[in-house]
Amino acid sequence: MKDHIIKKNSMFHDPNKVGYLFIFPSMLIFTVFVFVPLIVSGIFSVFDFDMMGNNIQFIGINNYLRLFGDERFWNSLFNTLYYAIGTVPLQIIMSLLVAMAVSRRSFFTTFCRSIFFLPAIGSMTIISIIWTFLLDNNIGIIAHYLNLLGIHTIAWLQDPVWAMPTIMVVSVWKSFGFNMVIILAGLLGIPESYYESASIDGAKKITQFFKITLPMLIPTLGFVLITSIISSFQVFDQVFVMTQGGPLFKTETMVQYIYHVGFEGFEMGYASSLAEILFIIILIFSVTMFKRLRQDEQSY
Repeated sequence: MKDHIIKKNSMFHDPNKVGYLFIFPSMLIFTVFVFVPLIVSGIFSVFDFDMMGNNIQFIGINNYLRLFGDERFWNSLFNTLYYAIGTVPLQIIMSLLVAMAVSRRSFFTTFCRSIFFLPAIGSMTIISIIWTFLLDNNIGIIAHYLNLLGIHTIAWLQDPVWAMPTIMVVSVWKSFGFNMVIILAGLLGIPESYYESASIDGAKKITQFFKITLPMLIPTLGFVLITSIISSFQVFDQVFVMTQGGPLFKTETMVQYIYHVGFEGFEMGYASSLAEILFIIILIFSVTMFKRLRQDEQSY
């Protein structure tokens, strides 16, 4: 009986089996909400049918061939890349600078951390609605005070040139606090003795940053970079709420276009093929950046 109980509970003494138990809930959620839908989307992409599942026809790779002649697809891809290139570097640089500024432990820096992180816990939909009113050229409070100062304002969200940069600024303002907390955790994990030794040797602050802080933060910055890239390619909420993809499709991103094709145009097969292409693009960027960051980490 005693031997049976020992054998029955032996799995809890195996680190590998215990680890599998801990990751099982996450893997179950990933399988149900990511892996299975990805497979189903791939199957749907070779069919032509509406949202109600009527008139189902197998068309092979025709949905993918259709992409090459779809100007709105290429426009949405360009807008998505433009958004990613504009937001990801700015977001990481701001997060790093602010994290370094509030890394000292004090009541004031703790208060600042809370203030900077506060937008990250808010709903992007609610924040987008608020900023839409704030930026309104007629009733917005920003335009009101600028007019009092004699500064002429423009219709930020209705101007084809400024609409996307405006969305970028709102996105960075909303999200950089989350990355700041992650980078701050990495900064606090660097031993203080490294900086003390460098100071004794006469190293200046800028030298310490490039020789100590930056190399030690490569894993953290890599994680932030990859997650920021993935998030930027999936941008939807702020575009849908603030501009609906306009004006003149200048802010229509890939997810916004997928939504339009699938839920407004009722072409679920073509929308699924667009989603698969987006997944492949994100996968290529993520794997490429992951390999590059591993090489940089090993070089230090």
